[in-house]
Amino acid sequence: MDTNFSDDFLVKGNFSIKKTSTEYEGNLTKEEGLKILGEEKDKLRELQEKLYADGSQSLLVVLQAMDAAGKDSLIEHVFGGVNPQGCNVTSFKTPTSKEYSHDFLWRHYLALPQKGMIGIFNRSHYESVLVCKVHPEYNLSEKTWKSVKDFDDQFWKNRYESIRNFEKHLADNGTTIVKIFLNVSKKEQKKRLLDRINEQEKNWKFSASDLPERDLFDDYMKYYEEAINETSKDKAPWYVIPADNKWFARLSALQIIIDTLEKMNLKFPELSKEERKSLDEAKKKLESE
Repeated sequence: MDTNFSDDFLVKGNFSIKKTSTEYEGNLTKEEGLKILGEEKDKLRELQEKLYADGSQSLLVVLQAMDAAGKDSLIEHVFGGVNPQGCNVTSFKTPTSKEYSHDFLWRHYLALPQKGMIGIFNRSHYESVLVCKVHPEYNLSEKTWKSVKDFDDQFWKNRYESIRNFEKHLADNGTTIVKIFLNVSKKEQKKRLLDRINEQEKNWKFSASDLPERDLFDDYMKYYEEAINETSKDKAPWYVIPADNKWFARLSALQIIIDTLEKMNLKFPELSKEERKSLDEAKKKLESE
């Protein structure tokens, strides 16, 4: 891709959410962006095939955002052209009673992509330091803690450490991690929520619970900033993408994912002499029929 956004949105050093734009769209028009998006999806499909054939590594894409930021549609538009056999999406909702009976990372281990696969987490283990930090009483469902008073600074430091260790372990064992935060403004979120109410075909997307969470928008931004600063590491970097323009967010995410796959040094398997000989014999047999 001639235009490069990966470096622009990679979190380097101390990250401030107030200093990041939600509206930036580079020097592209929407028409130009959509054209590039279509062209680059072919490249993603080729790289996914190579990842699958190589079979020695996997890619985990973590998507986090506020409600109505465009996570679902990004998955559809970015990954819509890949082979579904090589890609799997997990949307993490409120934990079940079974999931609460294990540690907070357990259900995420179960959903990790095997080698050769792309795994997409639509929300993720980060909910434990985001929604559970905004609503610390949710942690009581784990039954390990007796009171919200237990959730002090050390508790959250331990959670961040657990996440860093989890991601380091994955990276050390063949899983490349890309974490993307779709940074949507409160103003744009309001517009999209109203669209869900005003447009009948979008009514099903609206949930009354979105509004109480919207009232806590600033708290969420504070904890996103903290989580990103605590966990953006070389082996598990965060990218903060302007998300007020959906087409630009999709294009940026696509480029970041392509760049990541290209850096993984993927290769198609090479056949041994014996395998090539067997291939030649099979060819002769087929051609002689």
